[in-house]
Amino acid sequence: MTEAQPTINDEIERYLRTGVSDPLHAAWTGSFMERANRAHDDLRGALVRAVRRLSEGLKHEPLPEADTVSLTRAKVEPMVRGLFPRVEQDAVLAMIEQSVVFLTSANIEPLLLDQAFDGSAWTLANLYLASLGAELLGEDAPHLVGLSEATTCYVSPEYFAEDDPFADFIVHEAAHIFHNCKRATIGLRETRGKVWLLDIEYRKRETFAYSCEAYAGRSSSRGARRCAIPRAPLAQAKTEGVMGPLRTLADLLFPIRLVLNRTS
Repeated sequence: MTEAQPTINDEIERYLRTGVSDPLHAAWTGSFMERANRAHDDLRGALVRAVRRLSEGLKHEPLPEADTVSLTRAKVEPMVRGLFPRVEQDAVLAMIEQSVVFLTSANIEPLLLDQAFDGSAWTLANLYLASLGAELLGEDAPHLVGLSEATTCYVSPEYFAEDDPFADFIVHEAAHIFHNCKRATIGLRETRGKVWLLDIEYRKRETFAYSCEAYAGRSSSRGARRCAIPRAPLAQAKTEGVMGPLRTLADLLFPIRLVLNRTS
């Protein structure tokens, strides 16, 4: 006895609950591209409607009047100046300063519709709902204040409500962009041994991002702030044996140097 083929309604219900979608779009009819287009319209349409329903009457933290580009540049510039040769710094900064998008009531719906992947759109929807204090779409939905996709960082307005002196999600996710972005993407010379902006060992990428946050905190005259993502504190990074006590600037730079696996 064969299992019954899931219906379109089954697929929509599963997607809203888990963020999982069928890559073959078997519940829809037509050629593969026709099925893909119909599935996209049905799944994302349902997602937008669910977000509207769950967010009704709720408001997120107000955004500051300062423009996002200036804010991002101020946050990441010390890190970029410290990690890249002088001749490459301007190109890296020009890319990074344009990378941050704050999720608001004004842009959430087009962002959900335009995401390349269904799972990413679902995660963004939950990120936005969490910023409102709203019910999330599924029991296992993560409570985040940010998400990085390729060279874009999506950030919740909750960023502006946190005052942890050694946490900054913009810096944290910008650090991940370094190992996700190829040098050629921003016009830098690429060689066989030097493809990515920074070649960082996979298991040490989170430690590297935490270290960058700590460095940004010590580099800022006001101290780093604004982050509430659900992650282990910096102290957990010490369990990997790559982060010692954060007493001096040298202490902060040491784990960054240690986790980098750059080709000279």
